[in-house]
Amino acid sequence: MKRLVLIDGSSYLYRAFHALPPLTNDAGEPTGALFGVVNMLRAHLKEQPDYIAYVVDAPGKTFRDDLDPQYKANRPPMPDELRAQVQPMCDIVQALGIDIIRVPDVEADDVIGTLAVQAANAGVDVTVSTSDKDFAQLVRPCVSVDGDECAGIVMVNTMSGSRLDSDQAVIDKFGVRADQIIDYLALMGDKIDNIPGVEKCGPKTAAKWLAEYGTLDGVIANADAIKGKIGDNLRAVLDRLPLNRTLTTIRTDLELERNHDELPLRERDADALRVLYARYGFKQALRELDAGNGTVAGDAAADRAGVRNTAAGYARA
Repeated sequence: MKRLVLIDGSSYLYRAFHALPPLTNDAGEPTGALFGVVNMLRAHLKEQPDYIAYVVDAPGKTFRDDLDPQYKANRPPMPDELRAQVQPMCDIVQALGIDIIRVPDVEADDVIGTLAVQAANAGVDVTVSTSDKDFAQLVRPCVSVDGDECAGIVMVNTMSGSRLDSDQAVIDKFGVRADQIIDYLALMGDKIDNIPGVEKCGPKTAAKWLAEYGTLDGVIANADAIKGKIGDNLRAVLDRLPLNRTLTTIRTDLELERNHDELPLRERDADALRVLYARYGFKQALRELDAGNGTVAGDAAADRAGVRNTAAGYARA
């Protein structure tokens, strides 16, 4: 079966930046986030997927900003040390043979969601590589296509090593099914995205309400039956909750310029990689590149443990 890997580039770059120490090359250029993301890519490339894309947010506002001007309004600007690593990261991604996708007016999440559902419906197995919990709403197990194919959508987080590939896996992690994740997020809100939820409603409360009432609409319809201060908090934001649901829904219906089958893993540009690896001090990557074994930055420990050990891998490289 053919397989598509969709990498949430924006999320991983930020997570790697905050997870790793402030590494630099000999010229003093920051490399921590760059190194972390390259190691994340390594595991996916070793599996040789048929199709792959590195999806990032396009600059500018999106339709969610039009729906709610306060959406993500509390986010600080990108740190200069991280901004300096964005273009080098794109250069390495492209040299590795991976297409980079940016679509104006929508978020990377929506592009990934559209490509994932499109591919799964066409019988292609999909891996969404991300550390963003919102993508749990896309998870679906393999379903039979023409009686013998099995195409599902799996969420993997190379930073933690977690894998969500079924409703049970989502339930074990969040306490709700994949099809309830949107309503779960709407109830709790999201401080990072500046989405106000029900005050004092955490994961356990949201899961409890959805277990009892099924959906956000069910919770809203039965708001008067929920007692105590938390019930008062719920009733205070009933008018807000439908907007929350819209904001937390990953779109899967975009009209994109390219389909999933137009995103093949291309042959890498070894010359370009050699220059980039030399500049940013990826010595192990250079050795492996020259040896022709097709791997990238890191060592055996980093390969086994992912980004959790990339700092140690970098030191030994």
